Amino acid sequence: MVQTKKTTNALQNLWQNSNFVMWFMLFLFVCALVYILRSILLPFVLGLVLGYLFDPLATKIEKLKISRTYATILVFLIILIIAIPLFVMILNVVSHQFAIFINAAPKYIAELAVKTEPILEKFHAYFPSFDAGQIKADLAQNISQTFQVGGKLVQGLIKNGMAVFNVFSLILITPVVAFYMLRDWDLFVKKADNLLPRKSKDDIRKIFKDIDRALSGFIRGQLSVCVILGTYYALALKIVGLELGVLVGFIAGLISFIPYVGSITGFVVAMMLAFSQFNDLFHIVSVIVVFVIGQFLEGNFLTPKLVGDKVGLHPVWVMFSLLAGGVLLGFLGLMIAVPVAAVIGILIRAGLKKYQKSTLYLEN
Repeated sequence: MVQTKKTTNALQNLWQNSNFVMWFMLFLFVCALVYILRSILLPFVLGLVLGYLFDPLATKIEKLKISRTYATILVFLIILIIAIPLFVMILNVVSHQFAIFINAAPKYIAELAVKTEPILEKFHAYFPSFDAGQIKADLAQNISQTFQVGGKLVQGLIKNGMAVFNVFSLILITPVVAFYMLRDWDLFVKKADNLLPRKSKDDIRKIFKDIDRALSGFIRGQLSVCVILGTYYALALKIVGLELGVLVGFIAGLISFIPYVGSITGFVVAMMLAFSQFNDLFHIVSVIVVFVIGQFLEGNFLTPKLVGDKVGLHPVWVMFSLLAGGVLLGFLGLMIAVPVAAVIGILIRAGLKKYQKSTLYLEN
C-alpha cells in the first residue's frame, strides 16, 4: 500500500513538474495541423530548410560589418550564380536521358526478353508445368504497358493545372520564405528563447542545441553524400558505356538518403539495362564494379565522414520513418521524416534522463 502511494505521488510530481499535458497537447496539435495542411506546406518547408542551411553563411558575412539584410541578399546572389546554371544543366541532361529511355524502352524490353529466353527454357526443363513462353509474353506486355502508362501519367501531371500550380508555388513561394527565414532567423531564435519557461530554460536550450547539432550535421552531410554519389554513378556508368547511365546515376544518388535503397535500386535498374544493351560479359561486370566501388566509398568514407552518427537512429528506424512519412504526407513526409524522427529521438532520450532522475525511477 505504501509502495503504491509512493508510485502515485511520483507520477503526479513528474506529470506536474514537466507540464506533460501542455506539451503533449501542443505536440498533437502541431501533428494535426501539419496533416491538415500537408498539401500546401512543401514550399514553406523547403524555404525553412534553405534558411536553416544557409544561416551560418549569412552569419559569417554579417561578421564583416554587413547588415543582415545585405548579407542575406549576398547569400542569395551566390546561390543563384551557382545553382541556376547547375540546375539548367542537370535538367537538360536528365530530360534528354528520360526521352531516350521512353523511346528505347520497347527495344530494351525486346532484348531482355530474348536474352532471358534460355534461362526460362532451362527453368521449364526442371519444372514442366512452368509455361516459359506465356510468362515471357505476359512479362513483356505488362512492362510495355507500364512504360506507356507511366509516360502518359508524367505528361498528364505536367499538363495538369494543380501540378503547374504546385511548381509555380515552389518557384515563387520557396525563395520568398527562404529569404525572410534567412534574414530573420536570429530574431526568431531570440523570440523563441524569450518564451521559454524560466524554470526549465537551461534544459530546453540544451535539448535544442542537441537537435540543432543533429539536424545541421545530418542535412548538410546527407546532401553532400547524395550529390557525390549521384555524380560518381552518373559519370562512372557513362564511362562504362551504359546508354542511360546518367539518368540511372542521378536517380541512385537522389534517393541515397534512404539507406541501401538508392544503391540497390540503381544497381537493379543498371543491371537490367546493361543486360539488354551489352552482349559481352566485360561491360556487365564493369557495371557491377561501379556499384561495388560506390557502396565501398559510401559505407567506409562518405557516410562516416560527412554524416556519421549525428542523427542517432538505427538504419531500420530511418527506413521506417521514411515509409511512414511517405504514407502520411507524401513527398513532404519523405523530406521531413528523418529530421522529425531525429527530433523525437532526442526528446525521448531527454525524457528518459529526466525519468531516471525522478522519484518514480529512484523509488525514494
